[in-house]
Amino acid sequence: MPRYADIVLPLAQPAYTFALPEGMTVVAGQAVVVQFGARKFYTGIVFGVHDRQPASPRIKSVVRVLYDGTVLLPAAQRTLWEWIASYYMCTVGEVMRAALPALMKPSADSEQALSEEEFRPRTEVYLRLAPELRDEAHFHEACEQLERRAPKQYAALLEIATAEGDAHLSTGEIARRLLGADYGVLHALERKGLIRSAEHPRTQERADTLFRLPCLSEAQQRALATLRDAFAAGRTAALLHGITGSGKTEIYIHLIAGALARGEDVLLLVPEIALTAQLIERLERIFGSRVTAYHSKLTPRRRTEVCLRLARSSGGELVVGARSALFLPLGRLGLIVVDEEHDASYKQSDPAPRYNARDCAVVLAHRLGCRTLLGSATPSLESWLNARSGKYAYAFLGERYGEARPPEILLSDTLRAARRGERHTHFNQLLLDRIGATLARGGQAMLFQNRRGFAPYVACAACGWTPRCPECNVTLTYHKAGGRLVCHYCGHTETLPSECPVCHAAAPAPMGFGTEKIEEQIAELFPAARVARLDRDSVTSERAFREIVADFAEHRTDILVGTQMIAKGFDFEGVELVGVLNADNLLHNPDFRASERAFQLLVQVAGRAGRRAEPGTVVIQTAEPGHPLLQQVVAGDYGAMALGQLAEREAFFYPPYARLIALTLRHRDAALLRDGALRLAARLRARFGRRLLGPMAPPVDRIRGEYLVGLLLKIESGASTARARELLRGELAAFAADPATKSITVVINVDPQ
Repeated sequence: MPRYADIVLPLAQPAYTFALPEGMTVVAGQAVVVQFGARKFYTGIVFGVHDRQPASPRIKSVVRVLYDGTVLLPAAQRTLWEWIASYYMCTVGEVMRAALPALMKPSADSEQALSEEEFRPRTEVYLRLAPELRDEAHFHEACEQLERRAPKQYAALLEIATAEGDAHLSTGEIARRLLGADYGVLHALERKGLIRSAEHPRTQERADTLFRLPCLSEAQQRALATLRDAFAAGRTAALLHGITGSGKTEIYIHLIAGALARGEDVLLLVPEIALTAQLIERLERIFGSRVTAYHSKLTPRRRTEVCLRLARSSGGELVVGARSALFLPLGRLGLIVVDEEHDASYKQSDPAPRYNARDCAVVLAHRLGCRTLLGSATPSLESWLNARSGKYAYAFLGERYGEARPPEILLSDTLRAARRGERHTHFNQLLLDRIGATLARGGQAMLFQNRRGFAPYVACAACGWTPRCPECNVTLTYHKAGGRLVCHYCGHTETLPSECPVCHAAAPAPMGFGTEKIEEQIAELFPAARVARLDRDSVTSERAFREIVADFAEHRTDILVGTQMIAKGFDFEGVELVGVLNADNLLHNPDFRASERAFQLLVQVAGRAGRRAEPGTVVIQTAEPGHPLLQQVVAGDYGAMALGQLAEREAFFYPPYARLIALTLRHRDAALLRDGALRLAARLRARFGRRLLGPMAPPVDRIRGEYLVGLLLKIESGASTARARELLRGELAAFAADPATKSITVVINVDPQ
């Protein structure tokens, strides 16, 4: 009987059906090579095997199976892909493009060319002692001979023997280190028959080990017991709400150890790639080689090796990664930890699928029957409300670990300081005094300004001319290093003109301030201080990031200036002072989440201060010291902020009391786009009525040469979002088929952040 396979390709297309050649056996989850179209060969993932005859009379056959038949996509992952495609309104092919490393889905114009691009694991030489040296007498005899005649060989033999007996080291790791030092020594040992070598695909060897877990305070023990009881009772999701410095990571470690001891896999998600290095170092000291990093900064080959190894693993893996790690083929997943669950970085913006890794983690855990732990000092309002309503289990840590105490938070009035002559450039005297006192005590300071570059824009003092991006409707940001004007949307760069091109007056002057300017000014005000900057411009590579962080951790830097990169997850002992230079920028964004985000960011930044016995100080510069949200930050009153914001959300019909679907229409012709947006709005309003808002122009209404128009659909709680998505798909399909509007691109963003 003929057999067929439904196969997903890395295209914005649904699954296609291919025939299975006689004698070929495939199962769901395997990767295969198929021909698509006249001359294109793709890697596809099998989603189902059946004997249903397709309607099309010409069915192409699967060419061959890849990766020795390894199942790359367990059943749970396949259902997750399908759920993401359905919920976030994209195709399973688009999910595949995001989920698999580039090297795992090659394509070419011929099967031969695809075969040449196909990933082949690198091999590695593994060494171990010769079997006869397992006898202690023989081993000592060999050592005595080498110690006298060949001390380098003696040292190498001891190192290999030690590695074989050390639970935290594999012979492969030791071999790599030795081979890099001296090939001749190892060859000599092999010629003498003292060691054996073998070439195998590079892997990660590990052994069972007893984990040296950190001691917990009484408060941590109570929180851990609450979580364990909840999971034992069958709860699949829990929120760990702990203030900054309360020791949430220690609780993660204890739960991770329990899962690994049961042979389960664990996935620890972090919002920023930059945070993985510091966290991985800490976890490796406890879990050894079980720890695997996975994020987009790894080489494509390394990501592919990790994916293949995990697909073939029998369990007991600990993966630490950014949101893309959610798609790894962990066959025995028992626990997912989402650290800093409130962070907007978990939401993919472009391209599709525009998924939220936190929400997908909860869905995946529910489908698998495993556990999800969400952790944050400032939880998202959605998660906090879920915990408050009983949907999630809840544990609270309200005190810092050990002798550490929360920092003192001071509000410094910028307007009052200016009137009194107590403001110097962008610093109030209060902040400068605190910086001076901190440096005098040998402490460290962090300065937060959530805008990179030297200045947000430049302007001519005579005529007001301001350079703008030719492709985007934004001003160009001035970067003093190199005298560059840069668009932070499309990357357009030009040099700062020596004179105004309109009135020919002097060169335009920088207006406002970013991290680069703060770094320069603080170095002038405190010339003896060692100043560094941490933002996207200074972090040009993972190595550069590690160096900046290491210098600050080892007290080789006194003052660290940065964007929100400095607010996430760092634990520096010497930080006594944190300065926030312009809190007002955070408070007045045109976003219903502005107050929530401002509270989260300010509390997270403040949490970097005083993480040991000495309490720290936080100075927040603002023109509105009486603002209710800033008062809540000073008091550390998350509950008041949450209840106030939830009341506003409910009154104005915003999440978590409604689901949002944002539509962004793009086209280079502004008039055609405006007409198309009005047509689509009319069609949707006929379906959804007052649930539709728009059309409306976004704050930046032109990016990369395309004009933008937005529509927003609100679906109230209790209404069927699945039905709403179904109706929306139908209207968008009709819109795309209309000759008058088919050239307009429509971007769908479900649950926009």
